[in-house]
Amino acid sequence: MGADGVGEDEVLPGMGGYLRTVRAPEFAGMVFHEVEARSALNKVAGGAMPFGWTINPYRGCSHACRYCFARNSHSYLELDTGEDFDRQVVVKVNVARVLQRELRGRRWAREHVAMGTNTDPYQRAEGRYRLMPGVITALARSGTPFSVLTKGTLLARDLPLIADAAKDVSVGLGVSIALTDRSLQASLEPGTPTPAARLDLVRRIADLGLRCGVMIAPVLPMLTDSEEALDELLGRIAAAGAAGATVLALHLRPGTRDWFMAWLAREYPALVEPYRRLYSRGAYVDKRYREMLSARVVPLLRRHRLGGGAEQRGLPGDEQGRWSRGSLPRKADPEDLGEQLALL
Repeated sequence: MGADGVGEDEVLPGMGGYLRTVRAPEFAGMVFHEVEARSALNKVAGGAMPFGWTINPYRGCSHACRYCFARNSHSYLELDTGEDFDRQVVVKVNVARVLQRELRGRRWAREHVAMGTNTDPYQRAEGRYRLMPGVITALARSGTPFSVLTKGTLLARDLPLIADAAKDVSVGLGVSIALTDRSLQASLEPGTPTPAARLDLVRRIADLGLRCGVMIAPVLPMLTDSEEALDELLGRIAAAGAAGATVLALHLRPGTRDWFMAWLAREYPALVEPYRRLYSRGAYVDKRYREMLSARVVPLLRRHRLGGGAEQRGLPGDEQGRWSRGSLPRKADPEDLGEQLALL
């Protein structure tokens, strides 16, 4: 390892295009594996989503959310889905350049492209690598509509660029805010900006005249699902100027379940057995709970005029981006969500 924090002997299995490994002093405990990607655009299987393509500049995420559904993707690199996912981030340093080439292809039909459907494009690493401005510019110049879902307030840096892009293409923006309890957030999402900071981001987006939806995801049974907690959060979201909200219950997929349940056992041991019963049939919470949550949320969405959706059942596959009516790209049809989401 040299003085610049670069190592040359840490190539991981399954990591094509490896360049180098970096440990930067300003990112204590983080390891960045820089790679050259062969492609930037990922085709979404099936037709349930209001977009056909995604871009993921990073693999792994410093937000360190205990419940992150994307954790299992790190197992393909023979890294663990817990701390390695939080601390070892793969960076596709050439993503904008590769994207420009793909967008020039004769077969590219300018379909909607979503970002933030796997790991967050505005996680802390983006402050170092600045990949998103090139991605946004490439999409806008090619006439490609796009959307971004994030917990990262670093998005504010690119708002002027996004506002300019929105003059030429359809742009959807979404901010993920699961709860307002600061102590719970610090334990559950230790690498994320505070809920207050994310609400301020919603406000800044709305002040620019851009539509912004909020993802209340995930709702945690017996922790954040009370009517009082949801009412307070939705009220604050509405006051910030959000165009809509979508509410989703916690999913516990392979690679995530063990990590989340270990956290639950440390912080709320009395809830371990109730959670095991709620998630006894797989990744998705018991149907009766989903029906209860929907019955609780729908009147609150109406009360706060946030006309989004309450989850009916989980989506298959790896893409989990969901958009409320308020943040859907203008050309997308909400009916494309089919039975997956109940839109008001």
